Amino acid sequence: MARLPRLTIPGYPHHVIQRGNNRQAIFASAEDHEYLLALLAEYATKFQVAIHAYVLMGNHFHLLVTPETADGLPRMMQAVGRRYVRYFNDRQGRSGTLWEGRYRSTLIETDRYLLACMAYIDLNPVRAGMVTQARDYPWSSHGHYIGQRQDKLITPHPLVWTLGNTPFAREAAYADLVHAGLSSGQQAALTDSVLRGWVLGGPDFVTELQKRTPRRLSQMRAGRPPMKPSASAEELP
Repeated sequence: MARLPRLTIPGYPHHVIQRGNNRQAIFASAEDHEYLLALLAEYATKFQVAIHAYVLMGNHFHLLVTPETADGLPRMMQAVGRRYVRYFNDRQGRSGTLWEGRYRSTLIETDRYLLACMAYIDLNPVRAGMVTQARDYPWSSHGHYIGQRQDKLITPHPLVWTLGNTPFAREAAYADLVHAGLSSGQQAALTDSVLRGWVLGGPDFVTELQKRTPRRLSQMRAGRPPMKPSASAEELP
């Protein structure tokens, strides 16, 4: 089946993933991580994309963003991707592609999934066995949200402010949220949606969003389409 066209709608949170080609490493040093973060900061500002959360893994990275324009996110990802490949190839003495094709993304419903998506992103290094706690991983936005450091790349989503009335209360609440982890259902939904491109949200959210785009937003149920009801005896000629 042909891959769906990417969907970008301004003002909604988007979960984004970019993988290395054939799962190859996309970082070889701390400087590489820092360079990619600097590119994200530069082009997020240029193309009006708010970055709410991120994690840089060995062979891929995740972002949670809200673009202000319809073309802001794709333009940011294209610019970051091209410049980073040139930089990485020069440093490693290599040539050719680095990315596994185009990035993947999906829209998520804010109230249901935004905080869960942030926790999902933060917990990537824990699931991969790289650290035992999210707070121990240096290349994610988790440290910003629990008060370990200030990250200029991050623009907190307004929903984060509902976690508490003071910075300390919000930091403690977010740390507890990530520590509690995700259910298997949440984790599967977040993974499946970003890889397949289906919108992640409740039926009302998907229905309302469908009014803004002709692109199909959710997977059709398997099986044959329902048959029309048979005519009643009164309706038969």
